[in-house]
Amino acid sequence: MKPTYFATKRKNQFAALPRLAQRCSVATITKDDETVAYVVSREKWESLLETMDLLANPAFQKQWRRLQAGRVKYRSLDDLRD
Repeated sequence: MKPTYFATKRKNQFAALPRLAQRCSVATITKDDETVAYVVSREKWESLLETMDLLANPAFQKQWRRLQAGRVKYRSLDDLRD
């Protein structure tokens, strides 16, 4: 479960958000019971960017569709050494 911080109640908690995001990967900030922001760790952010880059790559999309359709042949690493 993501930790939640309340913007109106505990403004002094914001100093702890970078450490919290680093520990939990994502922290939520709410105001009036509505999520208004997220604090994301660097590792999580880089992972999201890498995923978005892959999903935007046409060659990756083609391979992904082939994988989903069951048209990808798996090989062992030993096969690649020959």
